[in-house]
Amino acid sequence: MEAASPFWRDPALPHAESRRACDSRACYRPHSHPTYSIGAVDRGTSVFTGAAAGPVVLHPGTLVFVPPARAHACNPTPGRAWSYQMLHLDARWWHATRGEEAHAAAEATIRICRDPAEYARFCALNDLLFSATPSDEKQAALRAFAAGFDATGGAWGELPARRAGHLVPRLWPAMEALREERGSMPLSLDELAALVGMNRYQLIRAFRAATGMTPHAWRLDQRVNRARASLRAGEDLASVAHRLGFADQSHFQRVFKAHAGITPGRYRA
Repeated sequence: MEAASPFWRDPALPHAESRRACDSRACYRPHSHPTYSIGAVDRGTSVFTGAAAGPVVLHPGTLVFVPPARAHACNPTPGRAWSYQMLHLDARWWHATRGEEAHAAAEATIRICRDPAEYARFCALNDLLFSATPSDEKQAALRAFAAGFDATGGAWGELPARRAGHLVPRLWPAMEALREERGSMPLSLDELAALVGMNRYQLIRAFRAATGMTPHAWRLDQRVNRARASLRAGEDLASVAHRLGFADQSHFQRVFKAHAGITPGRYRA
């Protein structure tokens, strides 16, 4: 049985969420986050996918920096368990805290770090977040961490993502249509393709190149990310499932767990 995977959230700090998983065997489908995400491997080994060079094995003490909208997955070595931490920081808050540097190309790249000092700094921040320390002190620590974070430093190596960014502007009408979908009548591949002047096969290839996912997988990923926000706000599972177009609550549970590694009920609690 998978060990408990507690989340830290604070209504006073809605721009941050952290997670700790101990001896987990949960596996994830390729997914993305609208946040800047920083993960740490504490125990065991993990296989990170989403980089152009192919899968990368991560050992204890490794940090991974994933910018918003980058498709990726991080799963334990087959047949083994691992322990990890994951911090998600709202993109707008990150930009405001760091200033114009946040738009630099370096921060649009997946990066990896094996420096013990950086790992210790990250763990200290997470220990503080999970403690009973007052919210204002946690806010100060988060700001200091974000302001001092340097993904271009020598400790951080680049992992170019498999992404053809030049295709995104052309795909934008289809992506916006998928983001705005409501209810249980999703647009067909042919309808999406017509929005961008492609046939269905061109659309699938372009989506894979630009996002790392098929249109269907990207649609589900967007729904799961919207579901996270709704669950954090306290919305009940049945309402979320219906509003976001899942066939039923069971379908919602399966898809959410495949992307988040935890059931929506446990995530909301």
